[in-house]
This record gives sequence, C-alpha cells and structure tokens, in this order.
Amino acid sequence: MESEERKSKSQVKREMHAIEKLGERLMKLPQQQVQAMNLPATLAEAIEFSRTITSHGARKRQLKYIGVLMREIDPDPILAALGEIDGDNRAQAEHFQEIERLRDDLLADSPSAMEEIVERFPTVDRQRLMQLVRNARKEKEAGRPPKSYRTLFAYLRELFES
Repeated sequence: MESEERKSKSQVKREMHAIEKLGERLMKLPQQQVQAMNLPATLAEAIEFSRTITSHGARKRQLKYIGVLMREIDPDPILAALGEIDGDNRAQAEHFQEIERLRDDLLADSPSAMEEIVERFPTVDRQRLMQLVRNARKEKEAGRPPKSYRTLFAYLRELFES
C-alpha cells in the first residue's frame, strides 16, 4: 500500500515545474488581477516583489520561492481564475477583430458593411462615419500616417460600447 501512495521522483519534479509555471503566469498578470484572486498575503507579497526585480538570476530565485509558497495552497482556485481571465481576453480579442473586420469592409467600399452598421446602430452619425472612411482612404492612397484609420476604429468601438 505504501508504494501505491508514493509518487516517483519524476512525478514530484513535474508537479513542481507545473506549480512554478503557474507562479510565472501570476507574475506576469496585472496587479489588480492578482489582488482579485485573494491569495495568501505572503504569496501576494512575493508576486508583487517579483515585479521590482530586474536581474535574471534574482528573478529565477524569486520564481522558485513563489513555487515553494504555492505548494502549500490549493492551485485549483488560481487555475479557475486564470481560466476566467483567459476567457475574458479571448472575448475581448474577438470583439476587436469584429470591429477591425467592419472597418476594413468599410474601407473596401463594401455596401453590406454600411448596411450592417446602420442596422445594428440606428443612432450612428452617417455623415461622420463616411467622412472618416473618406479620410482614411485618402491617407492610405497618399501613404500618410493612419490617423483617420485609427479614428475610424475608435468611432466604431465607441458605437459597440454604447
């Protein structure tokens, strides 16, 4: 029975590396997201301190320390929180891709793009939208910096968020 419960040395090392990778992901997260996870104080402080370290060797030592601290806690809530963050990031990326698609369709003079925008956002200022599209096309033809191109994207994003 005792041999069934014992883990091999390789298994223990794999688990330690997985915990260190999890700690590394926590180190890369914004401070607000780490605080929202309600981690133990010592772990939260170690992660916060790791942001101030610039030396590669010192960073690796801090990562090992974070791994040691994480062995004492249950990683499942942290994994669940990271899954939610990844889902939020994915949804945000899809949202931006949809806005970019609409902007590119408008610049390609696709009539269906204008119809889609007018249908989805009846309060859209058509005159302003067409002016932004015209300016963005002129910029592209002249090889100028994409100021109106970015302004068009910002206007479309504003429509989606309202």
